[in-house]
Amino acid sequence: MEFNVRRLAADAGTFLSRAVQFTEEKFGQAEKTELDAHLETLLIRAESTKHWTEKIMKQTEVVLQPNPNVRMEEFLYEMLDKKVPTRANNHELLGECMIDSGHEFGPGTAYGSALIKCGETEKLLGSAEKEFIHSSAINFLTPFRNFIEGDFKTISKERKLLQNKRLDLDAAKNRMKKARVADARSAAETELRIAQSEFDRQAEITRLLLEGIGSTHAHHLRCLNDFVDAQAAYYAQCYQYMVNLQKQLGSFPSTFTNNNQPAGSSSASVSVPSAPPAASLPTLPPNQASPALNELRSTSGTRKARVLYDYDAASSSELSLLADEVITVSSVPGMDSDWLMGQRGNQKGKVPITYLELLN
Repeated sequence: MEFNVRRLAADAGTFLSRAVQFTEEKFGQAEKTELDAHLETLLIRAESTKHWTEKIMKQTEVVLQPNPNVRMEEFLYEMLDKKVPTRANNHELLGECMIDSGHEFGPGTAYGSALIKCGETEKLLGSAEKEFIHSSAINFLTPFRNFIEGDFKTISKERKLLQNKRLDLDAAKNRMKKARVADARSAAETELRIAQSEFDRQAEITRLLLEGIGSTHAHHLRCLNDFVDAQAAYYAQCYQYMVNLQKQLGSFPSTFTNNNQPAGSSSASVSVPSAPPAASLPTLPPNQASPALNELRSTSGTRKARVLYDYDAASSSELSLLADEVITVSSVPGMDSDWLMGQRGNQKGKVPITYLELLN
């Protein structure tokens, strides 16, 4: 009991001495022992490493899981040391939706079959995404997190000890300056030697830990390579899935079947009219143009037009069209005679005249 009281009193005295020394340094009333330049450089590099490691981790987590609510849920499960429940991701949900709708419309129809094939590919994309996230979490995020929660915490602890040892050293120096009596001076000298020895030892421990940051950078570089490799494999896999899907969808016949009838039923077949190539649109001289078209060109008004064929825009200045839709068209001075300006809602662009039928 007596020993504990003496120890508490000694600790309180040390704390008070450090607090006084720290306060006097802040007000410029006491000298401060500066760390050597090399140690200061190592400390700055360690802080920079911590700062950017945390930022890279945070942004990587956003890339791997853009939904902040899901990230928070996963964090809570981790804090509670519980397993995160398995859930379907967005690709898998879309895939299931497409497959279900494809079966509803009928696997024997072109549309139903296409939906099922698209859904199966979406589910493959979802599985690839899960594998990529899992691999990145283990090989990239975990080593970064281990540094923040392990190595850097140790560095911070030893750095705090170094700060305390420096305050003890400077307090001992001040007592040495104030000592006038021989006995007090001798005791102050002994205290100063002990404080200097403890400070030097702690400075060496801290320096060795800080120099290990170089090894941390090398390790993180290997993790970065693993992350890039995982990304490359993931995107290559997704690309291959989509190329395969394009080939499957491209194998469908050029006729569309009624969704309520099997694909082989002749009564369900509807031929799609072939559209003239955009590159070889026929020219309509003004004297051969329809009266409605001449009237449109002679005024600054607008007309409704029905689209005869599907048309894919060849540039950003053009407007894509779907057969049988109705759009608004107008003539623009100086525009090529083969084209009109088309508008659908907020979308606007050039459209070829030969794809249109002006309405009364």
